[in-house]
Amino acid sequence: MLKAPVDTTRMRILAWLREPALAETGVTAEAVATRFGLTHPVALTHLRLLTAIGLLHATPIGGRVHYRRDEVRIADVARHFEKGW
Repeated sequence: MLKAPVDTTRMRILAWLREPALAETGVTAEAVATRFGLTHPVALTHLRLLTAIGLLHATPIGGRVHYRRDEVRIADVARHFEKGW
């Protein structure tokens, strides 16, 4: 799971976080686990990997970490792939 940053689950997480209701506040690992039928540790691993490669921001809110998309970084990565990285 950690050898490749591209994974269908991670892509689905990124797509879900694009929804307007989630874009501003983000989601917790618990919400990701529930939404995608994952265990909490697996959801957290996906979120931490996406954060480590710069596609998500992790922000502590109310004692929990909320993850949201980094739209600037995602657009930058997309441009690199479009150019034939």
